[in-house]
Amino acid sequence: MKTITLHDLQQQSAAAAQAPRLRAHRNFHPELSDPVQRLAIAMEPGTYIRPHRHPHTFELLLPLSGRFLVLNFDDHGTVTRRVVLGEECKVIEMDAGTWHAVLSLDKGGVIFEVKHGGYQPVAEQDSAPWAPAEGQPGTEALMQWYAQAQVGDGGFSL
Repeated sequence: MKTITLHDLQQQSAAAAQAPRLRAHRNFHPELSDPVQRLAIAMEPGTYIRPHRHPHTFELLLPLSGRFLVLNFDDHGTVTRRVVLGEECKVIEMDAGTWHAVLSLDKGGVIFEVKHGGYQPVAEQDSAPWAPAEGQPGTEALMQWYAQAQVGDGGFSL
């Protein structure tokens, strides 16, 4: 049996707070080639998730602690859906190919993710061309835009 305790969440969040990317992963799947990827991701506020899509799989997200803003976009970067996980909404599943980004709203936030495997890094063509890559100028501005963006808001531009 595999479990995640409150102590585990606290340790994982502490590790994320010290990590350069402000994230820490805990895999439930035994290896990266597993056909079902299952993992807890501690994400501190300020971690940048570039809008991306997974053409081969759905993605299911549920918050274990904290709140997370999940935005869906069309191909041009217009917001098509805005959900705060950890408030009224407790679980979200996005279809394969859905452009999305996640913004951690609270310190100590941990989100659980399930999708088809094996593990595949996000290919460049599946990263939003209208958003900066991680480590590039504009990521802070985009995260500020995420926080305010509403359904129908046009694509972000630097």
